[in-house]
Amino acid sequence: MSSRQLYVHRYPAAHPEGRPTLLFVHGAYSDGRLWVEHFIPWFREAGYTCLAVDLSGHGRSEGRDDLDSLGLDDYVDDVAQVVATLRAPPVLIAHSMGSLVAQRYAQRAPLAGMALLAPVPPTGTGGSAGRLALMLPEFFEELPRAIAGSAGPRTLEVMARVYFSPEMPARETAHYLPLLQAESERAVLEMVTLPLRGLSCRPRLPVLVMGGSQDAVFPASMLCFTALPWRAQQDVVSGAGHMLMLDPQWEDAATRIAAWLETLPAAT
Repeated sequence: MSSRQLYVHRYPAAHPEGRPTLLFVHGAYSDGRLWVEHFIPWFREAGYTCLAVDLSGHGRSEGRDDLDSLGLDDYVDDVAQVVATLRAPPVLIAHSMGSLVAQRYAQRAPLAGMALLAPVPPTGTGGSAGRLALMLPEFFEELPRAIAGSAGPRTLEVMARVYFSPEMPARETAHYLPLLQAESERAVLEMVTLPLRGLSCRPRLPVLVMGGSQDAVFPASMLCFTALPWRAQQDVVSGAGHMLMLDPQWEDAATRIAAWLETLPAAT
């Protein structure tokens, strides 16, 4: 269990209706603020209490000084630490790397449900990295600049092509870029080599797997590899890129998630 001081963005439901708590888990190179832009205000108004954790070494949580020593299981411990403060199992809504964290957590303890957005596929990130190296090799030059806060016009262009919908206005890409931060070298390596270690036996629970039709990181054609082992519902948001919670299509994604949430058993 994680012993680090974690920062959790907490937003009670605007109109409590006995719905399960939503716990949002961010992906690599980011923190919980990604969810606060659009998703959390929207789901609060829909009657859901929303929490978004800054994983260890991210955002305002402890661990930045030893970030590179943290692995995916450390992030799973973070989720467990937050869930331990809740009265009932939550629904995890996880993005990209966070989807691996969520799936590992689901092996440990019960959940009301799990929504995996733009998930890292079971085969890991190696294929994605190879594809980006061929199609847009400058991404690997520009990402460190974006993380360091020294982004120029070329950085904005490349980050937009990789992470966002083609419809994303340049000014919004510039607005969101400061949300990027360094990621653990250990976690990055584990996503290549051991993404779903130990997930041979998956618990039965409601799972939604969602991606964007324009995702340049993990194409929508790969969603089935995550969905099939979980017997999950699949959904593709037309026009959306990798950052489903920030793209212009974010409300379409939120509406589809809300429709799936309505199919879950009522919280007790």
